[in-house]
Amino acid sequence: MADKEANKKFPACFGELETVFPKGKNGLRNTPETCLLCRHKTECLRSAIDGVGGLKVREEFIDRAYTSGTMGFLERWSKKKDIKRRLEKKIKGGR
Repeated sequence: MADKEANKKFPACFGELETVFPKGKNGLRNTPETCLLCRHKTECLRSAIDGVGGLKVREEFIDRAYTSGTMGFLERWSKKKDIKRRLEKKIKGGR
């Protein structure tokens, strides 16, 4: 299986969060039309969200939920603390 994956040719934009899941003018993230047509779209988006950028996207979701009133202060605090811990772990671990 590893040999199959090593032979795959990915586009240069593969896994780049700001390319495959950029913020729109309204502040929300959307996948561009060109990415939707790409055969690597699912793997690419997973790869982008798996990285440090993906944790920052989750933090954006939490902030929006808190601002809209669908999440309370303690839940927001707890979730953001978990994200900060995971960010530090990924940065120190090199992932």
